[in-house]
Formats: sequence, C-alpha cells, structure tokens
Amino acid sequence: MTNGPARDALVAYLDTYLDVAGWNDKSLNGLQVEGADAVRRIALATDAALATISLAAEARCQMLIVHHGLFWGRMEPVTGPLRARLAALIGAGLSLYASHLPLDAHPDVGNNAVLAGLLGLEDREPFGRWGDRAIGVLGRLPGPVDRAELAARIEAFLGAPADVLAFGVDRVRTVAVVSGAAADLIPEAEASGADVFVTGETSHTAFHQARERGMNVVFAGHYATETLGVRALGDHLAERFGIETVFLDAPTGY
Repeated sequence: MTNGPARDALVAYLDTYLDVAGWNDKSLNGLQVEGADAVRRIALATDAALATISLAAEARCQMLIVHHGLFWGRMEPVTGPLRARLAALIGAGLSLYASHLPLDAHPDVGNNAVLAGLLGLEDREPFGRWGDRAIGVLGRLPGPVDRAELAARIEAFLGAPADVLAFGVDRVRTVAVVSGAAADLIPEAEASGADVFVTGETSHTAFHQARERGMNVVFAGHYATETLGVRALGDHLAERFGIETVFLDAPTGY
C-alpha cells in the first residue's frame, strides 16, 4: 500500500474543489480536526457521529469526510458527546473534514446535482436561494409522469420511504430539488413554477404552506437525500488520487 497523498495537500484540494471560501455557512467547513500526515484510506459519511467515527477507525482510515461536522458557529464546552467524538478522532489519528453548504450546491458532486441527475432533469437552473447564491436545482423531467410514480422513483434511488404532500397537479414535469431540511423553500418552489418540490425533512408548518399554495412536496428523508454528495465525492477522490474510499452508512430514519 502506498503512503497516499499528504493530508494538507488533500485538504487544499478539497477547499478549492468545493469552493469552501465562497460560502457563508454556520458550519465550520474544511478541516475540523487534524489527524495523520498521510492519507491512505478515506471514509465518507453524512454525519460526524460517534458511530461513524468508530467505523472509520475500525476501517483504518486516516481521514473522515462528512456533510455534517462538529462545529456550527457557537462556542461549546468539550464535554459529553463532543468530548467523546473528539477523543475518538484524536485517538485514532483521524482527520475530520466537513462540507455542508458547499457539498449541497456543488455542480458535480453536490447532493442536489446528483439527485437531479438520478431523476434525469433537463434544462437545469439554480434554485433555492441562500444569501446571494443558490444551493438547489430546478429542472424538467424528459416527459410528464404521475406524481406517485415520481415518488416511487425517488424511493428506489434512495432506498428510503418518501412522504408526499399531494396538493398540486397529478402529473408533474418541472421539479425543484433541495436536500436536507428545506421545507421553508416551498414558497420559492411555487414562485419558480415547479410542479413538485423534492426535499428531505418535513415540518409541521409545511403542510399548510403546501396545501394553500397548491404544491406537491416529496419529503425523501434528510439523511437519505444527503448521502448522495459524500458518495459522489468519494468516487471523485478515488479517481483523482487513486486512493481507497469507503462510505459509512449510518441511517437515522429521518
């Protein structure tokens, strides 16, 4: 086995490739915990949970790349679960790299770009404003499909059940996509002319927003919709650096 790329070179590449500096995000994107100098195997996961950190250590990885990291713009005491996670990372010599909004929005390996590709969306354009940038995708299916058929396709792609608020047209073609917890973008989806809005996590208020706006909304799971980016990023890094990567699946059911 080769020594692998240097940690700092890999971090520099990720920072540039994901445009980390171009995003105003509550997540501390980039290298959050420094581990081994050389990286021979990379683990990728949606969350920096103790479960995924332990799995990465068991797999003898030197870096764990996640969508949801440990630090979210506020001071926290290093106690309880945070202490346990940091101790596990440092004890295993694991670097932790986090990419939140940059990995949602990336045009090639982003959560939303990958899901749009799976759905075969054409004529894509940016959707889902975050400040002065967009994190999602708006596009058109090759032809109209039944609302229930689209939901079934999404379930098949993601391997998780989807909840549907069926308040719009029965046959859909224009689709807006934003992974994770984006129910507050239902008004923007309506304004964009989308027939259906696909996101991850539902909320109590989403029901009335969708019904009163005559919108179809598919809630495909926060976790399920945000496994796509880290998987695609792992494939990209394996090809780019000739390095072994492993996806760690730790579903939450949400």
